[in-house]
Amino acid sequence: MSALSVTHEANFDGLVGPTHNYSGLSFGNIASKNNSGAIANPKLAALQGLAKMKALADMGFRQGVLPPHERPSIATLRALGFGGSDADVIRAASKAAPALLSGASSASSMWSANAATVSPSADTGDGRVHFTPANLINKFHRSIEHPTTSRVLKAIFSNHELFAHHDALPGCPQLGDEGAANHTRFCRHYGESGVEFFVYGASGFNMAAPAPKRYPPRQTLEASQAIARLHQLNTEKVVFAQQNPDVIDAGVFHNDVIAVGNGNVLLCHELAFLNQTAVIGEITEKLESNFVAVQVASADVTIDEAVQTYLFNSQLLTRSDGSMLLLVPEECRSNERVWAYLQKLLSENTPIRDVLVMDLRESMRNGGGPACLRLRVELNEKEFAAVNPATWMNDKLHVRLNKWVEKHYRERLSEPDLADPALLDECRTALDELTQILVLGSVYPFQRNS
Repeated sequence: MSALSVTHEANFDGLVGPTHNYSGLSFGNIASKNNSGAIANPKLAALQGLAKMKALADMGFRQGVLPPHERPSIATLRALGFGGSDADVIRAASKAAPALLSGASSASSMWSANAATVSPSADTGDGRVHFTPANLINKFHRSIEHPTTSRVLKAIFSNHELFAHHDALPGCPQLGDEGAANHTRFCRHYGESGVEFFVYGASGFNMAAPAPKRYPPRQTLEASQAIARLHQLNTEKVVFAQQNPDVIDAGVFHNDVIAVGNGNVLLCHELAFLNQTAVIGEITEKLESNFVAVQVASADVTIDEAVQTYLFNSQLLTRSDGSMLLLVPEECRSNERVWAYLQKLLSENTPIRDVLVMDLRESMRNGGGPACLRLRVELNEKEFAAVNPATWMNDKLHVRLNKWVEKHYRERLSEPDLADPALLDECRTALDELTQILVLGSVYPFQRNS
């Protein structure tokens, strides 16, 4: 077997930022709205995320780190008319437009499943790994992320012969793109050509097509189609599926809240997609391999229970022996019916053989679970060797990042604290040190403008 044929899936988790708080900014995300105004613990949130990364690295999975963004985003607030010193900008925004300050202070980049859509070299026309940062235009606080995301991804995956970086799609409602939260990939083995699966909430241009009524669809068909073109994907190996509008209206704002896929396995709720039987049939046909679709019945887990526990916002990982591990949040174990279903799942004849429970309460309370925290990047050995090595999780980096968090993060943060200009200084000091730890160069506006 050649070095190029040895391919692994790597997970790059977003490190929770110093401004982690519960401002309830995400309409359609029930956990985010329900916990609005609660006191957050940024330090605990970051340590919980690091514990998940380290646990997976210790189990032999390739695990990377994505840094948080500079927050509050002074450049955004200045673009919205606030002037003076940076401290003046924060004070003025807190008085005149606190909602804008909250949005500009969000630590939502921690959910790196939304950072970008990634296609491995085995699928692309030019044989490179392709990255397209998500424009995230559905929410103000997320729409400001893609410039920094792009710089970070280029700093980590910098070899232009191996990695292709695209700009985010134009920022308009018809091309709303939420990244890998609405994209997954099926294959027989890593390194082989697979089927890329794009899930959308509605059509951006066809107003007569089915669409949710209560909550806005975040991903459009047109955005998914554009990314497939940018990534030079084979049209015979792409499946576009529409998420069930009724489950979006029940709080399933992304596909990764109702389905998770890996290798030749799809774990989803029986109500996840429109025309679900046809969708599964198309994946099966195009994969040209044994495809396993595990559909969870409402009798076992209701949509409400799936949203409350984030059963499907779990990580499905292939171990070295070919079996699969499902990493779920603690909330799944705390729910009697969901936990009973997971025990039933393990007794069935599927590749999913084990369940690992992790405590991610701080992230969960803001509406993001294990799958939200990671961006999957499939890499062969040559590509793996070209990744910025300082971003791979290991014993040394884990110790160093834990010390970094203990040094720089607050233990309590509420929405009124965002008006404190000292928080910006704390964030910048921390991030300046982090870019040195991760050897990223100047990826933040305050570094590039100094």
